[in-house]
Amino acid sequence: MNFKAFKMDGLGNDFVIIDNRTDEIKLSGDQIIKICNRSFLGCDQLIIINRSEKFDADLIFYNSDGSESGACGNGTRCVAYLISEEINKKEINLRTKSGILNSKILDKNLVETVIGIAKTEWEEIPISQKMDTKNLNLKIVDKNKNEYFGGTAVNVGNPHAIFFVDKLENYNLEEIGPNLEINKLFPDRCNITLAEIKNSKKISVKVWERGAGSTKACGSAACATAFASKINGLTENEVEVEFELGNLSISINKNNSIKMKGEVSNIKTIEINL
Repeated sequence: MNFKAFKMDGLGNDFVIIDNRTDEIKLSGDQIIKICNRSFLGCDQLIIINRSEKFDADLIFYNSDGSESGACGNGTRCVAYLISEEINKKEINLRTKSGILNSKILDKNLVETVIGIAKTEWEEIPISQKMDTKNLNLKIVDKNKNEYFGGTAVNVGNPHAIFFVDKLENYNLEEIGPNLEINKLFPDRCNITLAEIKNSKKISVKVWERGAGSTKACGSAACATAFASKINGLTENEVEVEFELGNLSISINKNNSIKMKGEVSNIKTIEINL
């Protein structure tokens, strides 16, 4: 099977995008995993664009382990830019498993997406038992064997647990992330973020994505972290979330609706031969 696709990224969070609006390409789970594998093409997530009667497109997101994801903020921004270039429209509405996401192309490669209102009730995350989602009381251990208990749970289309730490470099995400992702507290697994508050308007983060592992950036994690830090009284309504290759600007309005703004890459057309 041979077909064309697109490759894009948001701050290094990279995607293979397959457009099914004209020719439907059916992929097995094993084929999705192969495409995402870094020894083949490689990406954090694979995105399928489907035709929609009411919106500009329907999106389906797959993690690199073949599992389906409910939301992908950076991926949504990338597809919004791709479709905007195609139809020459600055406002793009995309339907995802987690709801309708509205995006605006503000400037060349600069895209803002309304993510919506975060969920914080234990059954909405979901968490396997009733508890205070602002403090999950989960243990993480730093490189010096010091223990820290905490974690704030937020759902922004998919589940996130955010741990606010003094210094990111004191923690090994590759050890902490995979263990917490599959903790019994999270029946659907969980995205894990380590966050360091720089000041009331800036947060540095490292993210372990469920089904994808350590990633250079994650839009939904940026939104979840900004919201978690706000409800914990650590930051203001507008913050910069700093990743390895750049920042995402997150704003939370008085109704607690979250917007995410940042740059996306240019569109690269690729050929896939399975």
